Amino acid sequence: MISSILPTYSRTPLNFVNGKGSWLTEADGRHFLDFGSGIAVNALGHSHPALIKSLTNQANKLWHVSNLFDIPQQKGLADKLIKETFADTVFFTNSGTESCELAVKMVRKFWFDKDKADRIDIIGFNGSFHGRSTAGIAASGEKKLTEGFGPLLPGFFHVNWLDRKALKELISETTAAIIIEPIQGEGGIRPCTADWLKELREICDENDLLLIFDEVQCGAARSGKLFASEWSEVSPDIMMTAKGIGGGFPLGAVLATENAASGMTVGTHGSTFGGNPLACAIGNTVFDIISDPKFLKEIRSKSLLFVEKLKALVSSFPDILLEVRGQGLMQGLVCKIKNTDFIKACHEETLITIPAADNVVRLLPPLNITYEELSIGVEKLRNAAAKCRSEKSGVKK
Repeated sequence: MISSILPTYSRTPLNFVNGKGSWLTEADGRHFLDFGSGIAVNALGHSHPALIKSLTNQANKLWHVSNLFDIPQQKGLADKLIKETFADTVFFTNSGTESCELAVKMVRKFWFDKDKADRIDIIGFNGSFHGRSTAGIAASGEKKLTEGFGPLLPGFFHVNWLDRKALKELISETTAAIIIEPIQGEGGIRPCTADWLKELREICDENDLLLIFDEVQCGAARSGKLFASEWSEVSPDIMMTAKGIGGGFPLGAVLATENAASGMTVGTHGSTFGGNPLACAIGNTVFDIISDPKFLKEIRSKSLLFVEKLKALVSSFPDILLEVRGQGLMQGLVCKIKNTDFIKACHEETLITIPAADNVVRLLPPLNITYEELSIGVEKLRNAAAKCRSEKSGVKK
């Protein structure tokens, strides 16, 4: 008999009933250090007092009115995003998946309005993740996402990660845009180099293409910059974001230049809940915190310590771990054993980590985690690695 909840998840038997800062409390009373942050969503950890205050204040006033009316909280957040980024305009969504849908529509409408309706093709990269809608899985192209859901939305092509030659050969008269994550998340914490993003910008400019950055996971200060692409000083035409910008409340956005968004006129797109007063009140508070230069500097400082300790960990367990890679507080441990085995050992050490492709364990702690908590987390990782080594030796015997 099917369960009351559609069985699309392989759930870990943990039941968290409370959260405070970087810590989660399980129903049995155990305290877990959270190095997952709800998959990079809880940017400011759990029960942040400023977010509670913002949520409570707005909840006592107005939750929802629909986008048929002006929403001051939405306008305020859009203005902040425009001031701090390349964008001229913003559309608010509820999730990264919805942001991807709009990004695809925006690209195709852009070319349609230029009497080039055949320019629908979008080139992406293997290992990418752009959500689980029909457009999102087509943009990714990964078999684990697309199998059984055909026919896929047409017009999506893929090349291997950082494969310049294949990318250039794939561009044709029907190519409309290139889409890429500046740091792949689900694909295994694979950062783009600054030179690669600059080259992509040049390729798009030379071929009259739009460039889409997917910063759903790597944005919202996760890399130590407000958005990861800022490290390369490259601006896209369209950028998708979500997850961390709501601090745990469903919120996403698509940022775009005036040119790229020129086709999106009245009636071409909409959202029932996207950007409502409650979501944007919280989004404004999150943004005010994570965009503060001192806060961003602190993330970069913490990440230096974090990476140093993680590299020492890899050196201590070369039979268990291969390497550490990532940027800021978005790090991945490439495993030599099954990453799921390592994650299970982490759970036994009361540490939450997240699996990713390429046999990677994602480490996505809250951005306001303390230095002491980072050290505690690495020690838990060390204990988990030791446990895996012991079990590995036991199997050999």
